[in-house]
Amino acid sequence: MSKTILVATLTTASLLTNIGCATKKYVRNQLTPINNKISELDEISSKNTKDIQEVSGKAEQGITAANAADQRAAAAGESAQQANQGVARVGNSLTGLQGTVENLDNYKPVANTTVLFGTSKFMLTKADQQALDEFAQQIGQQKHFIVSVQGYTDSTGSKEYNNQLSRRRADAVIQYLVAAGHVPPFRIYIIGLGQDNPVAENNNAAGRKKNRRVDVQLLTNSLESASAQSNAPAPPPRQDSTDKQ
Repeated sequence: MSKTILVATLTTASLLTNIGCATKKYVRNQLTPINNKISELDEISSKNTKDIQEVSGKAEQGITAANAADQRAAAAGESAQQANQGVARVGNSLTGLQGTVENLDNYKPVANTTVLFGTSKFMLTKADQQALDEFAQQIGQQKHFIVSVQGYTDSTGSKEYNNQLSRRRADAVIQYLVAAGHVPPFRIYIIGLGQDNPVAENNNAAGRKKNRRVDVQLLTNSLESASAQSNAPAPPPRQDSTDKQ
């Protein structure tokens, strides 16, 4: 009887073992495709995330480039506007200059000064500044005027170099008159004439010294001054003592 029970027990254990192994194998067979699918989905998700990041990065680059293009376009528009304003100012200046030139015969010189320079020099000395200060004081007394500034050189050097040097000398005088003398820039007319119109011979040092100069002249329009005076309102008549009573 005991042997029969033992055999039955062993048989049952064997069956349970076989059933357990079969169950584990079945579960593994069922889980393997699922795990594989999960791994595949993870790879797809990772790839999609990477693609999204790349697209996002390209989109940000595109937005940055677009913003930069907008800024460049705005800067170009501003530059164009400034250029147009500059052209308008030049046009107004030319119109004013044309009117002045046409009426130049009405302008008469009332004061002048000359600034001398060393060889190849265009900087003002203290003495030059003092002379221009005295000249500017006479300008302050005028209403309808222009200031003619003409720069010159001696014959040393090329014509192109002397033309540039004469302009620099005239510019130095103009800058001082505007900054220190408070002369309106639109009242000043500059001419750089280089080695033309010498006042002395260039074959000696004394003559060349006189030719290295800037001639500054104050001219007033007597007709405009007279017209302004005639158009001024007449003072009210004075009342005598009989009118007050």
